[in-house]
Amino acid sequence: MDIALLGSLAVLALIDSTSFGTLLIPIWLLLHPGRLRPGRILVFLGTVATFYFAVGMTVALGADAFMPQITKILDTRAAMWTQLIIGVALFFWSFRLDRKNKSASGGGRLLRWRERALSDDGGAVGLAGLALAAAAAEVTTMLPYLAAIGLLTTAELPVAQVALVMVGYCLLMIVPALLLLALRLVAGTSIEPLLTRVSTWMANSNALSWIVGIVGFLLARDAAFRLDLLNLCFGDKC
Repeated sequence: MDIALLGSLAVLALIDSTSFGTLLIPIWLLLHPGRLRPGRILVFLGTVATFYFAVGMTVALGADAFMPQITKILDTRAAMWTQLIIGVALFFWSFRLDRKNKSASGGGRLLRWRERALSDDGGAVGLAGLALAAAAAEVTTMLPYLAAIGLLTTAELPVAQVALVMVGYCLLMIVPALLLLALRLVAGTSIEPLLTRVSTWMANSNALSWIVGIVGFLLARDAAFRLDLLNLCFGDKC
């Protein structure tokens, strides 16, 4: 398996690990008043990871039926140059995105999600439902995840390897939240100010710009490798 592909997928998974469903809601659960219940957070993260694994495998295996036709198109130089142009355009467009533009409706939506996360209603079943709702709400907007599925699909790996990579990807997505959970268990309430600051920053910031930039860079990099442009620029031909 290509190391560059694994590296790109790892970067995308770590970006996805900072999303609304994989980090912000788990932080809210860590800030839940009263006794910390690790099981609730593990149920939530496990549900999110399972959902994304199922979606990824469904898309990857569904695309596999059309891979001969897809591969023929994607392996053409026209398609590679198109991917390169799109990647470069996304990268530079990311600098123009307004990081501070947040609508009032978005803030209200975050407050409603926070209330649901901090509610005891429904127990583990209700928390699993919250995880599914959060994952489904943002899956189509998670550019790194969609880019990862695209890179994995075009790599033409056996089904077993695709499943293994998807498992690793989805586990890496929840690693930061698991580390915060472990830190919360060890340090107790002393890290609550840090969690509160991170929660406030995530709720008030717009990470779309840098996510778009990183996805654009990875798409452009993949196209540049396949077009052999890096060898032309840095190899013996220079």
